[in-house]
Amino acid sequence: MARKQDDSLAVHWWGLTIRGIAAILFGVAAVFWPGITLVTLVYLLSAYVLVVGVVNIVQGVMSIGKGGTWILTLLLGLLELGVGVYFVRHPAVSFATFVLVAGFLFIAWGVLEVVAALAEPASATGRTLMIISGVAAFLVGVVLLFQPESGGVAFVWFLGLYALISGPLLIAMSLDVKRALEE
Repeated sequence: MARKQDDSLAVHWWGLTIRGIAAILFGVAAVFWPGITLVTLVYLLSAYVLVVGVVNIVQGVMSIGKGGTWILTLLLGLLELGVGVYFVRHPAVSFATFVLVAGFLFIAWGVLEVVAALAEPASATGRTLMIISGVAAFLVGVVLLFQPESGGVAFVWFLGLYALISGPLLIAMSLDVKRALEE
């Protein structure tokens, strides 16, 4: 039983690190260049979503047969990949469409994080960080869906601040998982 848990943890710690680094890079770009055009923001978010999607697909495939939430991770990765490709192929998407798709994506991220926190083996610290990250993503998605007119620079800052908060949380989770793996 312990070996099965170790395999599951080994699959996840590096993916959390990559997702955290990608979130921080996206957050820095969004916060320090808030006047960027919508097309540039779409490209930045699509790059972030593509990286996270590929990481989730790889983690989902590597977790097959090891229990846990591998099917949700795989499905979310495929959704993220689809959204990322859509944004890359349609960079001139309207602001309303962008906000709508981003809102639903953040809600999906939040739900998966909370479900994974409750279903996956993790320390109390890792579980708490995953729940905080999931609730934050869910709330960002809800705010995006119910306040789409918040517009322009405020929208970019909102996404950037979320990324700057969730990135370090993801890296902290990865370090906690790696430490648990080494014990």
